[in-house]
Amino acid sequence: MPIEVEIDRLGAQGDGVAATPDGPLFVPFALPGERVRIEVDADGKNATLVDVLARSPERVDPVCPHFGICGGCTLQHLETDAYLTWKRDLVVQALRSRGLDTKVEPVRPVPLGSRRRATLSLARDAQGLVLGYRRARSHDLIDIDVCPILSPAIVSRIPKLKAVLAPLLGNKREARVGVTETGTGLDVVVHGVRPKETALAKLAAEAGKLGVARVTVDGDSLLLAAPSVRLGPAQVKPPPDAFLQAVPQAEAVMTELVLAGIGKAKRVADLFSGLGTFTFPLAELCAVDAYESDEAALAALAEAARHYAEAETGPHHARDLFRMPLGPQELKPYDAVVFDPPRAGPAAQAEQLAKSKVKRLVAVSCNPGTLARDLRILVDGGYRITRVVPVDQFLFSGHVETVAHLTR
Repeated sequence: MPIEVEIDRLGAQGDGVAATPDGPLFVPFALPGERVRIEVDADGKNATLVDVLARSPERVDPVCPHFGICGGCTLQHLETDAYLTWKRDLVVQALRSRGLDTKVEPVRPVPLGSRRRATLSLARDAQGLVLGYRRARSHDLIDIDVCPILSPAIVSRIPKLKAVLAPLLGNKREARVGVTETGTGLDVVVHGVRPKETALAKLAAEAGKLGVARVTVDGDSLLLAAPSVRLGPAQVKPPPDAFLQAVPQAEAVMTELVLAGIGKAKRVADLFSGLGTFTFPLAELCAVDAYESDEAALAALAEAARHYAEAETGPHHARDLFRMPLGPQELKPYDAVVFDPPRAGPAAQAEQLAKSKVKRLVAVSCNPGTLARDLRILVDGGYRITRVVPVDQFLFSGHVETVAHLTR
């Protein structure tokens, strides 16, 4: 039976949270201060919003017709200033949980229609062919015809892309489709299918008409025009499934913050460098060595560096920094270190940095929790946090990018 509750706050994932005698109850799409009618799930911890009885003054109309059905966004219904304050608070609370009461600057926003990569699902169901996202709190799919956070270059091609990729399914129920906008066209990677040669041949003939630069299916690539992205002074040709920052505008803000954080360093180590997002901009200011475990990404970085002599990159090291972090002796040549790890964070590398004499550090992270853990290690090792800046790279979600500066 539906019940009525008062929403006290927003949770870390953007759900409204109601305090009950049995503990917190999480209500998607509800806002603080609202009185709502809900149906409690069987687990007793989550609920479905039935009706908003008393509306928050900060509630606004969502920008997407799929909002509330699609599971991709959680907070399109929250007014912009309140939304950005909540994003900042995610970082503030993560730092405080580790005893770090440092100033956190306002969140740097990004515009709608700016995300250049997405992961969709292609499937056949009772209604026909679907290319889209999961329903909220479900494994079911919804067909997507608009997506306000995605680049128009991707959104405009979704219907035709669905038709072109459909023959790849064969007898498979579902495939995962990664789409990235590059400077030369879309880079499409399809996982979960092994199509017949005839399907691949047809795909090659049709994909080029959609502005697709490359299609990779089951590890095999059909190259129509080499995908390329600009990173600082370099044009880099990413391998399939290569990591790129999700939003170019966010990448530009993060790059500016990274360059500011190294000060007047003459030699910098770029840890978890990937394709060279920060390596190449850094190389315009100082000597820089790149360290990365993904050999395909490192090869693309090295190839780009060979073609851009003005980018004075140093050696490119293939190294798993989780298992073999750089030690204090190896860190001695560097005036500054930049690190941008995966979500798990580089705890082992942070411990080695804490023992080092490197004067400046710049931490870039998409996970406030692991960032706070690693900053605590560094502060305990003698570093001082001088700046923390959140960047709203992941619109309307519970994720936030953060750049932190530290000095010794």
